[in-house]
Amino acid sequence: MNARPDPMPEWAAKGTAAFEAAVHGLTDPGLGRPSYLPGWSRAHVVAHVARNADALVNLLAWARTGVETPMYASGGRRAREIEEGARRPAEELRAELLTADSRLAAELAALPDECWAATVRTARGREVPASQVPWMRVREVWVHAVDLNTGTTFDDVPHEVCAALLDDVTAAFRARSDCPPVELRAEGDARTWLLGVPGGAVPAAVSGDLSSLAAYATGRPVPGPLYPAGRGPLPKLPAWL
Repeated sequence: MNARPDPMPEWAAKGTAAFEAAVHGLTDPGLGRPSYLPGWSRAHVVAHVARNADALVNLLAWARTGVETPMYASGGRRAREIEEGARRPAEELRAELLTADSRLAAELAALPDECWAATVRTARGREVPASQVPWMRVREVWVHAVDLNTGTTFDDVPHEVCAALLDDVTAAFRARSDCPPVELRAEGDARTWLLGVPGGAVPAAVSGDLSSLAAYATGRPVPGPLYPAGRGPLPKLPAWL
């Protein structure tokens, strides 16, 4: 069975290039400045993205060999490695990112077709086919390129990736009782996304362009205007990831 997840590897490659370019443009002192993520500097974001690449390599090894290989040894160790990475000299941290990215790209390209259907487990304990691994990297690099707070916004994220992010958020919030019912409507596009538990209260409609809707749904800075029905306030959404 060929379950190779096109076009996800291409999206991951483009997102990786965007993230690396943003990091390359930072001065050494700039890496220590705040990111959009509370309590994290830009160096924390870079260290996290590098360690995530290693974690996804673990999942690909699991898919290839059948030997259970968790993404992270433990949540505590993951947090420590991010803190340690954020304290490393800037050039060392940049080099670690590039090495980790290259290793993941090589593993994605080399995984045999029959292995993409193998079941692996995410850090949150969800069982998924290995074909989800490229998407896990797509959302990581594109969203965190915005989180670096260097000028990249969701307007820079490809529209097809924004739409896939909205699909991801919709699936994540479908069973979340803390998510208000909201219907996202893309301007100039027939697609809509219903957030929250289906069958509840009438959802509040929010319209805007794809980029701004994806930013809003993922809890990131919104690059353009959004229009709640009735001109009321935007419903407050729970944290996505």
